[in-house]
Amino acid sequence: MAHVLGQNQYGKAENRIVRVYRDSTRHEIKDLNVSVALSGDFDDVHLTGSNANCLPTDTTKNTVYAFAKKYGIDSAEDFGITLARHFVDSTEPVRRARIRIEEYAWDRIRTPDSTSRPTGSEEAGHSFVRNGQEVRTTEVRYDGEYVQVVSGLKDLVVMNSTDSEFWGYIKDGYTTLQEAYDRILATQVTARWTYSYRGAEGESQPDWNRCYTQVKRHLLEAFAETYSYSLQQTLHAMGTRVLDNRAEVDEVRLELPNKHHFLVDLSPFGLKNENEVYYAADRMYGLIEGTVHREGVVPVIPAV
Repeated sequence: MAHVLGQNQYGKAENRIVRVYRDSTRHEIKDLNVSVALSGDFDDVHLTGSNANCLPTDTTKNTVYAFAKKYGIDSAEDFGITLARHFVDSTEPVRRARIRIEEYAWDRIRTPDSTSRPTGSEEAGHSFVRNGQEVRTTEVRYDGEYVQVVSGLKDLVVMNSTDSEFWGYIKDGYTTLQEAYDRILATQVTARWTYSYRGAEGESQPDWNRCYTQVKRHLLEAFAETYSYSLQQTLHAMGTRVLDNRAEVDEVRLELPNKHHFLVDLSPFGLKNENEVYYAADRMYGLIEGTVHREGVVPVIPAV
């Protein structure tokens, strides 16, 4: 029976790069983890061992660092598009490029006594603390004609201490869960969203940084303002809020693990627990996943 080489790609994964802007005493930092994957005319590399069509992964790594200096990093999305276009448009055997980026945020350390701070500021100009809220993510795909951008975030932990219920569900012989009419709702949000932007000639790019900030804002506002009867309902409200407020976004995919909080039985100690003391369980957990997209738009973001 004959064997066929199937879909394949290669590249340099997890290129850690920190770009420091020193244009003034108030420095700026971009901290990225960039992974490059290339697809194209690479059959001979696999089948015969010929490297004539192989761009070394070390070269892709060097390109990431060189482009950080040459073009700068305004946003993860823009940097990813620049890299993807370069690899496809400048290297003949490469037909498609996928760039995945994680961006790590840093906050300025507030040091009133710092001599390096700008006049009138309470922030040090060159001192930062890693922001622990979430990781910003980006995936860019380019096939020589169209660009596809999937932005996102992960590890954004949120909690509502009330305004959440869960009852009226199916009960069978194995159901032991008690109905809840006032519970903690907590999750660790992974969100990804696509844009209508396709990189056509003359098409203006979205303001990537502003869109990220606003999508995150709408996700958080929907989580906080939804009186929830299930995490599924909250997921739908979060995705809908983004689409209602960001015209450039076509699809939102959310993965919401239910970070369960169980009331502790304090009766052995002669104490009442009136929704005050909980056990926070990290495993096992319910995993709620779903996509909200505009009518007529074909979803493209796969489940992880």
